[in-house]
Amino acid sequence: MELALATSTTGTVPEVADRVRAALSEQGFGVLTEIDMSATLKTKIDVDMEDYLILGACNPPSAYRAVSAEKQIGLLLPCNVVVRRDPDDVDLIHVEAMNPQLMVNVVPDNPGLIEVADEVAVKLQAVIDAL
Repeated sequence: MELALATSTTGTVPEVADRVRAALSEQGFGVLTEIDMSATLKTKIDVDMEDYLILGACNPPSAYRAVSAEKQIGLLLPCNVVVRRDPDDVDLIHVEAMNPQLMVNVVPDNPGLIEVADEVAVKLQAVIDAL
């Protein structure tokens, strides 16, 4: 199983992140958190790395259904979407969304969770395809 649903595109990380936010919104997701890994690591441990942004995306009805099916699944929420510049090609931006099917691997044999993971996977793939 793949760790991520992914694509690559061109632009800057802020430009692509705006496109990702818009595509997430079209699929019913909001962005709850944004972590600028590059800035955080520079501040905390004085290392330089390529632009790397983590968006914590949440589709509230799906999150509610997932938590209702498995209370501890909140440990894997929200769905993280990474927008990062390729370290070897400054013109290439990678967008990677956590594959919701990973939840099913962590909590097998939970029909309610399987159904939610399938639906969220379709929505996140639509986000990736829109880019």
